[in-house]
Amino acid sequence: MEAKYKGIDVSKWQGDINWEKVRASGVEFAMLRAGFGRCQGQNDTSFERNYREAKKNGILVGAYHYSYAKTVSDAEKEAEYFLSLISGKSFEFPVAFDIEDNSQKNLSREEISNIVEAFCGRTEKAGYFVSVYANLWWLNNKISDRVKERYDIWLAQWADTPSYGGKYGMWQYTSSGKTGGITGNTDMDLAFKDYPNIMRANGLNGFSKGAAESTDNVKSGAFPPRRSVALCNTPLFSSAYSKAPSARKSGTYYIYDGIEINGRYRITSSASFALKKPIGKNVTGFVNADDIR
Repeated sequence: MEAKYKGIDVSKWQGDINWEKVRASGVEFAMLRAGFGRCQGQNDTSFERNYREAKKNGILVGAYHYSYAKTVSDAEKEAEYFLSLISGKSFEFPVAFDIEDNSQKNLSREEISNIVEAFCGRTEKAGYFVSVYANLWWLNNKISDRVKERYDIWLAQWADTPSYGGKYGMWQYTSSGKTGGITGNTDMDLAFKDYPNIMRANGLNGFSKGAAESTDNVKSGAFPPRRSVALCNTPLFSSAYSKAPSARKSGTYYIYDGIEINGRYRITSSASFALKKPIGKNVTGFVNADDIR
């Protein structure tokens, strides 16, 4: 399979991340730990900052929850807690259920599968695209085929080439990667699906349905949000797919969200408007990437 995006997954254990440097190192997406367990106070203390700063620097994001659930009831409570942590946010990548804790290892395959289904079912019902994170041993020994066929899989196998025989959308291939902006080792990932298009086209993970005019050619761009753009009689388009410009603009504008759609970027008239909703109120229009100076 050919990787479409390269990324990392992080939590509070990576400390205060310099997301500008992460972006400059070529990272395109980040899976952020939102929390663990089912009780208030088990939020990842870096989640809010990581979400804000990753988005600010044009990095596509997903979120994950580390599970300690031993029963279906525990899993349902974990799902409710996770949903409270991610409420009001938008994720271009999946929200994932991380099941791997040693305290769960003695549970049967059926018990583990029921736990996964309980968490994922509740989260999916709330409008999210859910993935299941597990390592090779767990996938082969603890998770049923019905679960692996039903849900997207985020495979953890630290190897040059994965040996897992099933389907998967993401692969965590090392825990000892290095990237700018993070001190120490980092989990590194590859994504093989065009998740941002899936979310926008289907109105999942906090996006309204059809948030992009088309499901083609949407990617994390080279220009981060709030970057200044000098325009000089530059063609301005009303959408990413308009054939003719609606106007021409001169002066200083700013990249709105850092997302490249069909070779164009949204711009806004003030850096303070970048990433603000609603889009229609805060975006001036689209300009071609080739016209950005």
